[in-house]
Amino acid sequence: MSGWVVPWHPSPAGRPTLVCAPPGGSGCNRFRGWQARLGLAVSVVGVQLPGRENRFAEEHPATFAEAVAAVAADLAALRAGAPLVIVGESFGGLLAYELARATGPDALVLAATEPPGNRSAAEHLVIDERILRDLFVSGPPELRDLDEDSQEFLLDVLRRDDKLADTHVLAEQFRVDCPIHAWSGDLDAVVPGHLLDGWAGYSTAGTTRRSFAGGHTFLTDLADETVPALGSLLC
Repeated sequence: MSGWVVPWHPSPAGRPTLVCAPPGGSGCNRFRGWQARLGLAVSVVGVQLPGRENRFAEEHPATFAEAVAAVAADLAALRAGAPLVIVGESFGGLLAYELARATGPDALVLAATEPPGNRSAAEHLVIDERILRDLFVSGPPELRDLDEDSQEFLLDVLRRDDKLADTHVLAEQFRVDCPIHAWSGDLDAVVPGHLLDGWAGYSTAGTTRRSFAGGHTFLTDLADETVPALGSLLC
């Protein structure tokens, strides 16, 4: 593997696998604790694009398609026929959707993610920057304690991710062959729940909807609820 995916299981190959794609501006370490929550019966894997965390010195991919192809190649080395569920959060949901088209998982979970045809990169950038700046003031200590240079670095990663998403092209054969689980937060002002209704028709196996009592980052904020729900899809 070349670093596009990060497994947290000591021996991940061939196990039921949960692949987690983070939101724009973020790295996959936000999902690291999920391995302990789910136990060693499954493998939790994070998607790590260049330009953040352990890959901060690497250049962003030129196109969305390039990123998808690289991640899919690394996932192929882990799956070995075992069950696979892919989950993506916000920007990561768009990546998860294309990974599902490329890899054929058993289920696709899209959290706080609107369908590709609805997405406005420019609008998302403004809203996502505001959310990130708010987290610098009232978020977890690891964000509140960042110096100005570190804050600007994270904002730059976010801007690059939005530019990357702007290169996404919806394929003519856009449906996936696995069930889609479209999850929303009741208090999400960035991607209101009704926008996720648009995922109906993106799967040949059907789309289900579920809402959680949280905001745009409910997937990680409400891990006590979301992680067991994800684990149940691997059983």
